[in-house]
Amino acid sequence: MFKSEEELKKEPIKACFMSLVRNEELDKLIPSMQRIEERFNKNYNYTYIFFNDVPFTEEFEKKVNETINPKSKVKYIQLPEEMWSYPDFIDEEEAANTREKMKKIIYGGSESYRHMCRFNSKWFYHHPAMAEFDYYWRIEPNTGIYCDVDYDIFEYMNNNKFVYGFTISLYEWEETVPDLWPTTKNFIQQKPHFLNNNNLIKFISDDDGEFYNQCHFWSNFEIANLNFYRSLQYQTYVEYLDRTGIFYYERAGDAPVHSIAASLFLPKEAVTFLNQVSYQHPPFLHCPIEKDVYKQYNCDCNQNYDFTFQGYSCGIRYYDANNIEKPAGYERFQHKKNKRLLSW
Repeated sequence: MFKSEEELKKEPIKACFMSLVRNEELDKLIPSMQRIEERFNKNYNYTYIFFNDVPFTEEFEKKVNETINPKSKVKYIQLPEEMWSYPDFIDEEEAANTREKMKKIIYGGSESYRHMCRFNSKWFYHHPAMAEFDYYWRIEPNTGIYCDVDYDIFEYMNNNKFVYGFTISLYEWEETVPDLWPTTKNFIQQKPHFLNNNNLIKFISDDDGEFYNQCHFWSNFEIANLNFYRSLQYQTYVEYLDRTGIFYYERAGDAPVHSIAASLFLPKEAVTFLNQVSYQHPPFLHCPIEKDVYKQYNCDCNQNYDFTFQGYSCGIRYYDANNIEKPAGYERFQHKKNKRLLSW
């Protein structure tokens, strides 16, 4: 899964940015890309991969091409129908009834949201455009990074044997995935050898796996080794989930799917909190509260709004699950309560 120093001399890390995006999101995507280019990619020229369920417009491609470093490659890809449609084992009438019942929950009534979550859980790493890459960085419209990434973050992940990197973690609404954990437990009963002996289950469960505490890594930003998603453990797990219809008969997001899989199948030291990468996806912001980190990486985020240790964040659980010392002053954030929102 990782390249040695000798292997890196022969062949550098292959990595890309990936985004599933609509044409109408262009105006919100461009500022996100400008931040990434200015803070990181102007020095590294990594490839961009854009997926869409319909063809990209000429305007979209033109403006994106004008935004990125000319040394970077970019690919615009319309998804095949298989990756954006109902599988043949789904009862579409039952799926429609589910959307009707859940329409008062954010995205609960959306058909396209479910196709998106299934794509981001099951399909993106299978697409031929992703086949050459070792790592990927997921990007989305209306987001931003606010600290310099003045080192090759993909090499950093590889050299430290990090498989999965995140910046924001929070709780999911149980109403959206009532059967996710029971289904996961059934899977583990059938495949107990898939569990890593040094896993991160304490992040996602308070009672050694009896119940899911709804914690997950917010996957709209993630930097991950694609070989994890290509692994037997992950692919078997997500296929098992998919066959239950959980993406259509509930409102299962890719974030809890990725998070549960990473927490169970990886050694806990392979999952890293990228504290030095400030990231915002409204309404949440990660901004390093340590003065030395903030200064070292030339951050321009507001530390007073850091979400990591607030009431609806799972940041403290991650620190405790790994026995990591919390930064000085973290207590002042604990009284802050964010509105209970769903992940997207």
